[in-house]
Amino acid sequence: MPNAPDLQIAVLGLGLMGAPIARNLVARGHAVRVWNRDAAKLATVSGATPCTSVADAVADADVAITMLADDAAVHEVTFGSGGLLGALPRGAVHLGMSTVSLAIVSELVKAHASHGQEYIAAPVFGRPDVAAAAKLFVMPGGPAASLERLAPVFAAIGQATFPMATPEQAALAKLAGNFMIAGTLEILSEAFALGEKGGIDPEQLLALVTGTVFGSPVVNRYVPMIARTQFEPAGFALRLGLKDVNLVLAASQQLGLTMPVASVVQQHMVSAVAKGRGEIDIAGVATVVREAAGLGALRR
Repeated sequence: MPNAPDLQIAVLGLGLMGAPIARNLVARGHAVRVWNRDAAKLATVSGATPCTSVADAVADADVAITMLADDAAVHEVTFGSGGLLGALPRGAVHLGMSTVSLAIVSELVKAHASHGQEYIAAPVFGRPDVAAAAKLFVMPGGPAASLERLAPVFAAIGQATFPMATPEQAALAKLAGNFMIAGTLEILSEAFALGEKGGIDPEQLLALVTGTVFGSPVVNRYVPMIARTQFEPAGFALRLGLKDVNLVLAASQQLGLTMPVASVVQQHMVSAVAKGRGEIDIAGVATVVREAAGLGALRR
């Protein structure tokens, strides 16, 4: 594989995360080709070459990055007609940055190996503003030599990497992290509902929580949303949070582990989506907790 800035990179998926990732790769001098199902988004990455098909985008690529919503989207882009698997050159890398299941990661590893390619999982932590600032935390999983060759890509989009031994471990690490975020949101939602039921001004509790030992980047970002019941615009949609919690529970079953708290979080997210709240921020799980407490979904 060539060294940066000689890497030919394809970015497939130009949503809230994929577009800033592509822009940062362009800014670092990489030759970037982009594809998106909705072609209107191709114009959002100045300096990249827009492509009308997956095959066109990856035909000469050293690295093809997928940043897509779920297993189904990754499967279609990879295995579908004119997909990534058949068009990516031998020796190239499919760098999967989506949050997906352990099952599809194992499938991708085997399929790419059979075509003389390599699949590396590299999910990330960080919302769209973090992606735009090239401050993502990247968890690449695969052979050390492969990760070393891909280091210029990680440096262009993130502030730190946390290497894992295999793609499956990288995917599992992301699921574990997302579960911790989702579980923390449930705890915060219950705590703020408890305080409000007892007459505590949520702004007072907000100052207490973020100013004491429970302060953290995750808490500091989400607690104001929960305290003020302001869940739009969404940085990460609740329906995608539910998708990730479903993946967590699928992984736990595969590994023979019971996760009772994850099941509670799943139930509340399912309820929120059923109430038409799938597009609000993931912190909007608090609306279900508030309603159960008799407080109403939102503060008025």
